[in-house]
Amino acid sequence: MVSSSHEAMHRIFQHDPGLFSRVTHFLGIDLPRPIGATALPTDLTEASPVERRVDTLLRFETAERGPFLLAVEAQGKKDPDKPASWAYYVSYLWTKYRLPTALLVVCQDHATAKWAQRTVTSGPPELPTLTLRPVVAGPHNMPVITDPDEARADLVLASLAAITHAAEPVVNAILKALSTALSDAPEDIAAPIVEFTAHGLGNRPARHLWRNLVAVDLSFYKSYISEEIRDEGREQGREQGREQGRAQQGAQDVLLVLEQRGLDIPDGVRTRITECGDPEVLRHWLARAVTASSAEAVFESE
Repeated sequence: MVSSSHEAMHRIFQHDPGLFSRVTHFLGIDLPRPIGATALPTDLTEASPVERRVDTLLRFETAERGPFLLAVEAQGKKDPDKPASWAYYVSYLWTKYRLPTALLVVCQDHATAKWAQRTVTSGPPELPTLTLRPVVAGPHNMPVITDPDEARADLVLASLAAITHAAEPVVNAILKALSTALSDAPEDIAAPIVEFTAHGLGNRPARHLWRNLVAVDLSFYKSYISEEIRDEGREQGREQGREQGRAQQGAQDVLLVLEQRGLDIPDGVRTRITECGDPEVLRHWLARAVTASSAEAVFESE
C-alpha cells in the first residue's frame, strides 16, 4: 500500500530535481552538477500484464557528460522482491532511453537502508552478468540540520533531512530549525515544504510536533492546521454519535426484556436505564434482566 510518507520521500525530488545534486555531496559521490532536469513518465509497463512503475524518474542534463537518468524509489521496509524490480527498472530505462541510468533509494530507518544498499547480481557468483548497486539516502548519511540558518539555506534539503530522520530522536530539533527557517519564507515556497514534511513524517510522533510548530511559527498556514483539527473533531464527533447510538439501543433492549417478562418498571428504574451512556454497563444489566426477580434487581450488585 502506498503511504503518504512513501510519496513524500520520492516526490520531493520531483518538486526540486536539483536536490539530487545536493544529496550526492552527503553520499560521497562526485557527479557533474546538472544544468537542467526534466520529470519523465514513471510507467514502465510493457505489453505483458505485469506492471512496472518506478516512483520518480528524472532526466538530468550536464555540461560535462551529457544527460543521465535518475530513478528514485522510496522504500519503507525490506522487500526480497525489490532488488529484481530495481534491476528491471534500470535495465529497461537504459534500453529505452539509451542513457546512463542511476538508482537512488530513500529510506527512513537504518535496517532498511543497510539492506537496500547491498550489491545484488543477477547471475551466479562466477557470472554476475548484471550487477545492481543502488545509492541509498537515509538516516545513516543524510545531514542533521538543527541550525535555522542552515535550514534556511536549503529548505528542501532540510525537509528531506526531517523525513529521513523521522524515526530518530533528533527529528525534533530538525523540525524546530525548519519551522523557524520557514517563518520568513514566502508562502508559495513554504507551503509545499510544509506539506512534504507533514506527509513524510507519516504517523510518527514527530507529526504532532510539526503540526504544533506550523501553527505557532507559520501563521499564514494555520488553515492547514485548523482543517486537520476540524477533521479530528469530526471523527471524534462521529465516534461519540456511534457510542450514544449503542447506548440508546442497549437501554431499549433492557427495558424490552423487563416488559416482556411482565415486570413492573418504576419511573426511577426506567430513568436510570435510559440515561445510562455506557454500553458495557447496559449489556451487564441486560444479562441480569433475563432472570431478575424485579426491575430493581438488575442493579442489585452495584
